[in-house]
Amino acid sequence: MSTPTSLPIRTVTDPDVKATYAVDQSVGATAPGDFEVVRARDLGDVVEVMRWAHETRTPVVPQGARSSLTGASVAIEGGVVLNTEGLDTLSTVDPLEGLAVLGPGVVTKTLKDAAAAEGLFYPPDPASAAFCTIGGNVATNAGGLCCVKYGVTADYVRALQLVLPGGEVVRTGHRTAKGVAGLDLTGLFVGSEGTLGVVTEVTTRLLPAPDPALTVLATFGSLEAASVAIVALRRERHRPSLVELLDRAAVAAVQALADYGFPLDCEAVLLVQSDRPDHTSEDVQRYAGLLTDAGAVDVAVADDPAEADLLLAGRRALSPALEAKGPRYLEDVCVPVGRLTELIRTGREIAARHDVEIVMAGHAGDGNLHPSIFFDPTDPPSRQRAHLAFSEMVTAALRMGGTITGEHGVGTLKAPWLAQELGERELERQRAVKALFDPRGILNPGRVYWS
Repeated sequence: MSTPTSLPIRTVTDPDVKATYAVDQSVGATAPGDFEVVRARDLGDVVEVMRWAHETRTPVVPQGARSSLTGASVAIEGGVVLNTEGLDTLSTVDPLEGLAVLGPGVVTKTLKDAAAAEGLFYPPDPASAAFCTIGGNVATNAGGLCCVKYGVTADYVRALQLVLPGGEVVRTGHRTAKGVAGLDLTGLFVGSEGTLGVVTEVTTRLLPAPDPALTVLATFGSLEAASVAIVALRRERHRPSLVELLDRAAVAAVQALADYGFPLDCEAVLLVQSDRPDHTSEDVQRYAGLLTDAGAVDVAVADDPAEADLLLAGRRALSPALEAKGPRYLEDVCVPVGRLTELIRTGREIAARHDVEIVMAGHAGDGNLHPSIFFDPTDPPSRQRAHLAFSEMVTAALRMGGTITGEHGVGTLKAPWLAQELGERELERQRAVKALFDPRGILNPGRVYWS
């Protein structure tokens, strides 16, 4: 493996600035000793790096805002970090065609705000929307709070411009509302975590803006009752735009941060929203009745968007509340909705068996939970127990017909379990696809297709 000492483009030389590009937000991420950073200014910069890296067989780590939770954008020893935050032009928001054309460095919230200014809506809403980039969303096929109704990033990517190893610029997909010519290479690249090419332009689909959402908050004395409610909500003809679950430990963490009005003696909290045009009030009242019938102990209904935001504030505070608790492995497993509470109970059993704390919360409407497994980084046995619990949570999700990752991606953290989900023969086929686009294996080596 060659050390990149002769890059034909300007690199970051300030060691303190360079260090900020070395790691992402994944647990245990550490900077290598020898790597370079290129902050691309335009398409030409990306082409130049990819041409040179292919010729010299130098590893390249495509990188956006470094908000990855799985280690997919950590620098590699002897490699080049190719950061695309500078490709942040939002060139088109087209209300007639319902699309936007933008660079991968555009922050997700910036796109959402630009769409809203035209009466349009970009639905994917990851918790990191205020700072994550569209390029990173495409790389991981990001989801978020509203997937139960609107789906994930892949559902909104119409076309891509990419640079392949060797510097070739390619386009996939189309800007038209329909188009079935050829294979769906756009779908192949979305979620590929920087292993096939570097995204330099994205064409996204936009929807007409919904109404401001209204919220229902319900507390439950048992997981069984919460499960009944989740299933009933899934069967709704007018499906909610958001169904979020917090277990007892998650509620305690949020309340420890500030008083959001959650009772500490409940077993679960469900937050449910409607944004259906002209029907939000009707929907939340119907959801409230459904939650009550399922066994909710208490139900609160927002009368206006401001009150709705207050009810949802506790859920939005969950991430900082968990960060305040200390280091953790953050899981991202997804199971059939009907087995969600079974996964929570299994998580509790795993926590007791390994003497670790596991906080359960996530997107109940689509079966995607984010269990947080806490450990003491100064205590190796504590970290080992947490890692074993992490592994057992993955295995439990697969046993229930689920997946090892619903929206965060595989990266390095989940790579050891990919074969367990796909099987060795399927994994080999996917490695063959990677080799077609990246014959010298320079793009994000060691990530996803780990062996």
